[in-house]
Amino acid sequence: MNKSALTSAGFDHKRLNRISVWMQRYVDERKFAGSSILIKRYGHDTFHDVIGLRDIATQKPFTRDTVVRLYSMTKPITSFGLMMLVEKGLCHLKMPVSELLPEFKNMRALIPGATSFDQTISFATPTLHQLLTHTSGLSYGFNPGIVPELMRQGALDFKPAQETIANISLRLSEIPLAFEPGKKWEYSVSIDIIGRVIEVISGQTLDNFFQLEIFKPLEMAKTGFRFHERDRGKVASLYTPLGKNPMELNAAEKGDDSLKLVDEETGSPFWRSAVYSDGGGLVGTLDDYMKFVEILRNGGTSPLSRLLSPKTLGFMMQNHLSGDIASMGPHSFAEQPMNGMGFGLGGAVVLDPALARTPGNIDDFSWGGIASTFFWVDRISDMSVVFLTQLSPSSSYPARSELKALVLGAMIT
Repeated sequence: MNKSALTSAGFDHKRLNRISVWMQRYVDERKFAGSSILIKRYGHDTFHDVIGLRDIATQKPFTRDTVVRLYSMTKPITSFGLMMLVEKGLCHLKMPVSELLPEFKNMRALIPGATSFDQTISFATPTLHQLLTHTSGLSYGFNPGIVPELMRQGALDFKPAQETIANISLRLSEIPLAFEPGKKWEYSVSIDIIGRVIEVISGQTLDNFFQLEIFKPLEMAKTGFRFHERDRGKVASLYTPLGKNPMELNAAEKGDDSLKLVDEETGSPFWRSAVYSDGGGLVGTLDDYMKFVEILRNGGTSPLSRLLSPKTLGFMMQNHLSGDIASMGPHSFAEQPMNGMGFGLGGAVVLDPALARTPGNIDDFSWGGIASTFFWVDRISDMSVVFLTQLSPSSSYPARSELKALVLGAMIT
């Protein structure tokens, strides 16, 4: 255990230790193999702990520099990247995606109540803003419905594979949208399409853009779209409690083993993937991701340069929906609660903590990944939190709401 706590940062030391007890309980009950957490307040490390194993078979411990699959915690970084291009005047959020990706011209969407994929009507092409806010009409293969079924059949979820995002984007444009753009909220691959937009505008591959424009300035040297030799011996294994596919997010079937191995270090597809999925393809470490989260908290200033203006970051972390997510009629999985939660550009925004059923402040900004990773930014309390583990799906346990309650319960000023 590697634990530190500073009561001078407005926390009660004994109450912070409850976080460690909670983390250990999750390991003892075989819910997580291991996990790590870092809390910063006023820009300084306030609490860190790491518990359990990154690989059960080898008994290797989870450490502060363990490399994990970030999955959907990639999405806020991608949204950040597009807003860098917006600030340069190279695109705008009302722009139809077809102006940059012509294959998305002449889009059709399912009619309300459709029972087959050919029951469609012509609709306007989704805008960049609708892509960023998951109101584009796109979906994910793990969601219920006709379009998700087509996505499953066509392998259109941008998973690690030997295919480019340009090719998957082209194939995705050939199927209908699940609904008229702007009418609903549905968790989707729309941020992966934003990645293709970034490639077209910048003239760079997505990995090069991220490295040059975001990771290098932020000194995130351990973050990327693949595992590298530097990661060997540090990669956490991925586990699931499900008896079947760990990405079947709506499945209730539990297996015989609550920590069934899904993906271990040596055989992971993340060593060789050609898909730079900006919706879920990044891998990285606790301290690296905290560098990005701290940029959200402090208004865009990095040690070397300002990447986004404070005004743009504030705009990103506002609610961009007409109400909360629940009011947008979703029929999909989400990495956050839907009641009392709005959605900004790249993450969820607390509108009403009571409706969200989780303590916190209005305008807290957060998101997570399917392997149960999680971060949030509390700008009122001047605090950033990053939690990493490797268990899919993230809906398996109420870990995120429990963790947020623990952190808020330890705060005394």
